[in-house]
Amino acid sequence: MNATDAIRTKRAVRQFLDRPLPDEAVRAILNAGRRAQSAKNTQPWHFIALREKATLKTISETGTWAGHLAGAALGVVIATPNPAEHWSIIFDAGQSAAYMQLAAWELGIGSCLASIHDSDKAHAFLNVPAELHLNVAISFGYPTTDQTRPPVVKKSGRRPFEDVIHWEKW
Repeated sequence: MNATDAIRTKRAVRQFLDRPLPDEAVRAILNAGRRAQSAKNTQPWHFIALREKATLKTISETGTWAGHLAGAALGVVIATPNPAEHWSIIFDAGQSAAYMQLAAWELGIGSCLASIHDSDKAHAFLNVPAELHLNVAISFGYPTTDQTRPPVVKKSGRRPFEDVIHWEKW
């Protein structure tokens, strides 16, 4: 799959088969996030890889819409320095998340972002240093049949190109 096809067909997957991911796939996903670009190559992230069902279930309870983490084969919590220190920290973490999701999609592995609303609970449970921020986690797993896209991509509901792109000026 080339990058254009991955971007065009990637979708949020929230329901997963009860099937573990091979270690090589997990390493490829995490390495894609590690290799993401960042402002001044600061790499302001740490990834906490979660594979145990009990751990995934607990972390799924730290966000209002994070329930899909409980059914995932892999969860990745992204820890960063305080985003108030520099605007690029959250942007950079987002890029690492996107790289991981695209790498997974190329391997036939679905994913979905989850906001962590109860960061105190996540910090305590994962033993994350207090100075790091926990804002997002990503669920990964093989999609159930109804969560995969058909070979021909249907109208996605995306805003038209002309409504989003402005040339030279607004």
